[in-house]
Amino acid sequence: MRVISGKAKGTKLNSIESLSTRPTLDRVKESLFNIIQEKISDSVVLDLFAGSGALGIEALSRGAKKAYFCDNNYDAIRMIEKNIEKTHFQGQSILVSSDYKKCIKSLKEKIDIVFIDPPYKDNLSVDSVKIIIEQGILNNDALMIIETDEICRDKRNLEELTNIKIIDERKYGRANLLFIKEEN
Repeated sequence: MRVISGKAKGTKLNSIESLSTRPTLDRVKESLFNIIQEKISDSVVLDLFAGSGALGIEALSRGAKKAYFCDNNYDAIRMIEKNIEKTHFQGQSILVSSDYKKCIKSLKEKIDIVFIDPPYKDNLSVDSVKIIIEQGILNNDALMIIETDEICRDKRNLEELTNIKIIDERKYGRANLLFIKEEN
């Protein structure tokens, strides 16, 4: 796993050797960032269920001004700290060691891009979107991106929410990306 582009391009990131974490594959990450590239510059990013921090770090490397990294796993937080140090993004990074609900509710800054990549088996992505919308943490035209292996289930559950719109979806093997915006 590496940083694909930008200031920290080529830096190898550490990841946790565990069944509870599943890093986003480099090819999926590269495709994702090619799709959202125009939104990254000077953005504030939230990397929920951050794992190794690879998505938030990639955003910082490509020009995001700040990234919040949220995970409630002690080993993941330590790994994110190491990866932030390795890429020299300490001044632009805020680590939140807590449950995703507490993290979302604690944010005082408006967010431009949210990466939602929970463990596949936990089915937390739709709940995350609901809480994000309820808390009003998104800037106008903000983008939420969910990585899931259950696209039909998650898409159906998301479509039940009246204040969001799925604007794009992509499939990369087992990984599926849903791009969501809040309807104002």
